[in-house]
Amino acid sequence: TEGNPNMSSAVVHGGILTTMGVIDLEGKTVEEQTQNILDKIDALLQEGGTSKSKLLTANIWLKDIAKDFAPMNTVWVKWVEAENKPTRACVEANLAFPSLLVEIQVTAAVE
Repeated sequence: TEGNPNMSSAVVHGGILTTMGVIDLEGKTVEEQTQNILDKIDALLQEGGTSKSKLLTANIWLKDIAKDFAPMNTVWVKWVEAENKPTRACVEANLAFPSLLVEIQVTAAVE
């Protein structure tokens, strides 16, 4: 990622694109952060030669799963293609910065 020499935003290897855990520092609500993250993921997928129609997996971390799962999931359901749903895990976690409410990492096939 820009400004961080220790990791890449996304890596393509063996026909699979894997993103880093994508975060958003601008949004104030879990809905805003989720949408901003998904927009970033769309861009990473496009840069890597794939799209959300080729998603394989998604990992989602929420700061407060009891409070934020439903609103995050509403944004997710609008974004993901119903005919191309990836496998998904969603857990509660302490995130890297206090303002973070959600972090999402995905893998996708590259053809």
